Amino acid sequence: MTAATTARSDLRAPVIGAVAWAAALVALGLPASVSGLALGAGAAAVAIRRRRGLPSGTHIGWLVAASAVAASALLHVESVGTTPATELARQGAAVHGELLVRSDPVTGSGRRAPYVHFRATLLEVSGRGRQTRLRAPVVVVADTGWAGVRLDSRLRFAGRLAPADSRDVAALVIARGPPEVLGGPGALLTAVDRLRAGIRDGVARQPAGPRALVPALVDGDDGGLGDDVAADFRTAGLTHLLAVSGTNLTLIVGFLLILARWCKVRARGLVVVGVLGVIGFVLLARTEPSVLRAAVMGSVALVGMGHHGRARGTRALGVAVLLLLLLDPWLARSVGFALSVSATAGILLLGPPWRDALARWLPRWVAEAVAVPLAAQLACTPLVAAISGQVSLVAVGANLAVAWAVGPATVLGLLGGGLTLLWVPLGQVVSTPAAWCAGWIIAVAQTSAGLPLAALAWDPGWVSLAVLTLLCGALALTLAEALSRRGVTLGTLGLLLVVMLVPLPTPGWPPAGWVMVACDVGQGDGLVLNVGGGSAVVVDAGPDPDLMDRCLDRLGVRAVPLVVISHFHADHVDGLPGVFAGRRVGLVETSPVPDPAGGARLVRAVAQRAGVPVRTVAYGETTTIGPLRWQVLGPVRTSYPDSDSPPNDASVVMLVEVRGVRLLMMGDEERPSQADLRRTTTDLHADVLKVAHHGSSKQDDDLVRGLGARLAVISVGVDNDYGHPAPSTLHLLGDAGMQVRRTDLDGDVAVVVDDRGRLRTATRMPSVRPRPGGVGGP
Repeated sequence: MTAATTARSDLRAPVIGAVAWAAALVALGLPASVSGLALGAGAAAVAIRRRRGLPSGTHIGWLVAASAVAASALLHVESVGTTPATELARQGAAVHGELLVRSDPVTGSGRRAPYVHFRATLLEVSGRGRQTRLRAPVVVVADTGWAGVRLDSRLRFAGRLAPADSRDVAALVIARGPPEVLGGPGALLTAVDRLRAGIRDGVARQPAGPRALVPALVDGDDGGLGDDVAADFRTAGLTHLLAVSGTNLTLIVGFLLILARWCKVRARGLVVVGVLGVIGFVLLARTEPSVLRAAVMGSVALVGMGHHGRARGTRALGVAVLLLLLLDPWLARSVGFALSVSATAGILLLGPPWRDALARWLPRWVAEAVAVPLAAQLACTPLVAAISGQVSLVAVGANLAVAWAVGPATVLGLLGGGLTLLWVPLGQVVSTPAAWCAGWIIAVAQTSAGLPLAALAWDPGWVSLAVLTLLCGALALTLAEALSRRGVTLGTLGLLLVVMLVPLPTPGWPPAGWVMVACDVGQGDGLVLNVGGGSAVVVDAGPDPDLMDRCLDRLGVRAVPLVVISHFHADHVDGLPGVFAGRRVGLVETSPVPDPAGGARLVRAVAQRAGVPVRTVAYGETTTIGPLRWQVLGPVRTSYPDSDSPPNDASVVMLVEVRGVRLLMMGDEERPSQADLRRTTTDLHADVLKVAHHGSSKQDDDLVRGLGARLAVISVGVDNDYGHPAPSTLHLLGDAGMQVRRTDLDGDVAVVVDDRGRLRTATRMPSVRPRPGGVGGP
């Protein structure tokens, strides 16, 4: 077999995996009837080809893989979307029933109070006079009294069902009251929970940073990390260390294999050890989709480490992608899955030639250490830019600097955790070097993120991403030759260091001609309307006073003649002290519905301390401040009997006119109040739409399409708990001809009117992002 034939054979499985991935994306994005027709056509084509005796080949493999994954996706969509729970959720029915906990509870900051959420399987539901047994995936939202529920526990609950934004979930369970535990986890999971607790006990006496990072490295639990540390990891390109990844599995299973060889285990015994190690890893890090994905990708990496590793690894990668999509087609839409596959593919395809090139003038182990993170980083760069709006210039260097410490921190953290179950002092002694290594990793992340040009802002639009992808492809094809030359490699590295260390001039902020800025305040709204002369009207204040204060500082706002609070949820009012910090505030206007009461009290308390009056807006009133003129278009009514969230539907709506541009400023209105707005407002047109409720799925399609807006701005948090903005809303805005700007991808978003009256946008991506969070409402 020739080298060319071998190469084609090596790539056949990855190509089939890519075709299957595309089929899953198409099937998940189309109505079930269309997907069914496509699936039938594919099956017919296979049957015709076989009946005619035509030879089977790669194209048939593509067709079979695509048809199989599309069929799986169709079955998943139908099975989730047609359950009794889905229908009860559409009705907002009060129910009680039983469920099985499928993930650990995660605590979030709610609009009224802290809450927990987790995934579960709904086993029985009773509502609207009917009792049904079923198995439907749901997300449970409950008060913090549910924080202690354990994975694989069987619970009885009471509450109501609500529609979920994501199509892979049948319903959202909003629990009321405490759970009734019907059964706990089995002996195996109980033992795993003891080991997880032992890992934390092993580093309990260490400084806060290492104490939180070691468990994150071992089992992916990063809940104890501070916001600043997590932000530094993102900027430095080290976020993969904070989540369960194939790297974790490779390190842990690799350690077990070394230990097995030392114990004279050989041949098939090593295979058994490897398989048991993968199973143990999955149990330790929880049997969630992200963990299973990491386990499979880590196993592919282990295959690639063996004899003929590149050929076997690429084939294993293609097969792994196909099998994972067959089991869970929703992975096709997972950013984590895309990053895992891209990184693994980069390591398998680009790593070996780059390692060999560097090995011409570097020791082989050094060449390997440089080539692997470099290949993974280049393969993931376009995806990371699409997600974060920036290209990290320090990621490769930071990954190289921490590479030696990740393994010991992970393995010793696990070993120390196991030993604490026997004798706590011994486990803590073994875990101490793991904490030292974790401390080094944190120091590298902080130093890298603090460099003047740690990351290069990159527009996440399709054209810019296509250009970046072409650049990365060109580097992939030519870098091996460059890396083989010591002078070229060292010269390029030196130039990159200069670029990172010496600040380059950047465009000023705010941009000239700005009329509105949507501040990047996380999951919430914080909007600023320019009055001029260092003054601005602020509409909502986000969930975090510091973030709101810093945004206003960047805009040079020293005086705020008016603050408008659209409604009193925490993601709109908790940041209000930041507006008042060191600024003159003239008046606060609010929604006429003081719900939730805690938010209304906070607003009045902040204003009272500053001696600022508070009044309620009146429907239909008009106001002029400087160049701004607006009319209050909502709330039309103060109550909606069919509302899922009365405070949301009581949000203030403003139609603002400034410099010839009309901006429709929505709060968190849902369908009832949006439909009311559409019916009661004649000739409702705008150039800019501030999208309601962070881009949730609860939009009035006719209202959005009828506006004629050219630009849509969505204020939304990174990786928020609610899936905002909903894909359906993004499709709606695109179909309506609007350009979409999002604070989770673009940072601060400025709406600009230039001297000729032309409308455009400018963005400011922060070098350090706020930690993803879930403040607000589903």
